[in-house]
This record gives sequence, C-alpha cells and structure tokens, in this order.
Amino acid sequence: MDFVIITGMSGAGKTSALHVLEDIGYYSVDNIPASLLPMLYTLCSKSDDSQMHRVAVVVDVRGTENYKMMNVGIEQFKSEHKDVKILFFDAKNDAIIVRYKETRRRHPLVDRIKDGLVSEAVELERALVASTKNHADFLIDTTYMSNKQLRERVLSLFLEDTTQALTLSFMSFGFKYGIPLEADMIIDVRCLPNPFYIPDLKHQTGLDQPVRDYVLGSEETQQFLKHTLNLLDYAVPLYLKEGKSELVVGVGCTGGKHRSVTLARELESHFHRLGYKCVIQHRDVQR
Repeated sequence: MDFVIITGMSGAGKTSALHVLEDIGYYSVDNIPASLLPMLYTLCSKSDDSQMHRVAVVVDVRGTENYKMMNVGIEQFKSEHKDVKILFFDAKNDAIIVRYKETRRRHPLVDRIKDGLVSEAVELERALVASTKNHADFLIDTTYMSNKQLRERVLSLFLEDTTQALTLSFMSFGFKYGIPLEADMIIDVRCLPNPFYIPDLKHQTGLDQPVRDYVLGSEETQQFLKHTLNLLDYAVPLYLKEGKSELVVGVGCTGGKHRSVTLARELESHFHRLGYKCVIQHRDVQR
C-alpha cells in the first residue's frame, strides 16, 4: 500500500495537491474524517483493483468538530501503518488571508470566531493542526509558490516510490522574502562574492553560466562549498538512518537569484552523483 494523508492549513493547497496525485494514478478522497481512515485503509488493501493500493486522502478541519481527536486519529493511524505518509501544507497567514479574499470563499472555522474575522480563523486553525504538523513526513510551504511549482514539488515526491529512500530537496531562496518554513537546514551564502554588483551579471541569475563562473571562481566559494559538502556528507546518512523521508536544505542569499541558485545547483549535482534522489527548486529566481 502507498497511503498518503494530505492535511494542513486551509487555503494552503491541499486540494490542488490531491488533484496532482489523482492525475498520476492515486485513488483520491477529499474531506474524510480521521475516524474513517482505518476502514478506508482496510477496504483498499483488500481490493483486487491495483489502483486502490495507491491512495491519497485529505483530512482537515472540515471533517470534524473534535479537532483534538482528528489529530490523535491521524497520528495513531500513521503509527500503526508503516506505509502511511503525511503530507502537510502550510503558508504564511497573510498569504492565506489574501487567497480567501481573492476566491471569496469562507474559511471553514470562521463561524467559530466571534467577529467572523478570517485572520482569527487562520490563527485558530494553525493552533489546532500544530500537533499533526510535527508528525508530517513532508512539509510544503506554498506562500511563494505558483500552481505550477506546487505541482512540480508534489510530482517530485510521489511520481516515484519514496517509501524506501531519502529525498533530498535543495531550495534556493532570498532572505529578503523570508526563510522557507519547510526547510530542515538553512545554508546562508550571503558571505560569498555577490554578482549583483557586477553590471554585466546583475540581471542574470545562477542559471546562467557567467554568474556560475563568477561565483564558483572565487577561493572563498570553493572553501565554503568544501566545508558545506563535508557537513552534508556526514549528516545526510544520519537522517537516512533515522528514517527521514525528505530532507529540505534551504540555500539563501539576499535576493535568491545569484549565489543561492549557484550553490544549490552544486549541492544537488554532488548528491545526484552519489545516487540520492534529488529535487531542486529556485523559489525566488524570477522575482
């Protein structure tokens, strides 16, 4: 069985993720109460239909009024089945509020707020789902993601079997736009020579060879890269030994276009050569 529970903050992209998994062959169920997870698991595992052996379900605050039991139900169900993974979606409060305003949909908890404020409903939900977030196998923050980026991230995690291996996700970003919430490790490369101050390189990115040559051509970068790889070469097998399914390494510079993109590509290339399953995303390169 390959059983994925999609949960997290309302407005963060859970339904979009469910559609992506459905597109690649998962039997999909939206808004199922946590109490029904064992029954669904049993039915699917015993089914003669092979499609029923890959299941994705959304479990969130819409499906119950007893939120504590929802968290307990998800966590207990996961502890009883090694083939169950939790995919948690998050986003910053401001981004979620804007999405609800744009879609003109009601937040599922807004009726529980005295003044009916979406901002307070979001804060309430964040507190309610905190426990499940701590048990998640995968955490995706969609604050700055486009729909295309969300789809690519989900596909990178589930298009192939990820139950027996560690997925290394390298994400370049700009500190000026905020640290990615899903990052397990943050590598700050703002100490390296900055192509931004070179007129011919300012409007290029780490995806362009001249920028890569400039960044990697300095002794500072080579020494920094050497020590960073030594750290990751030591740490990654330890995460794998502990059974972690995904390790997200954030690589940040000021704007997320030059140094972070270059170094993230170097790290991804290194671990790809070592045989790890790697994913790379440049969050802010188009800003």
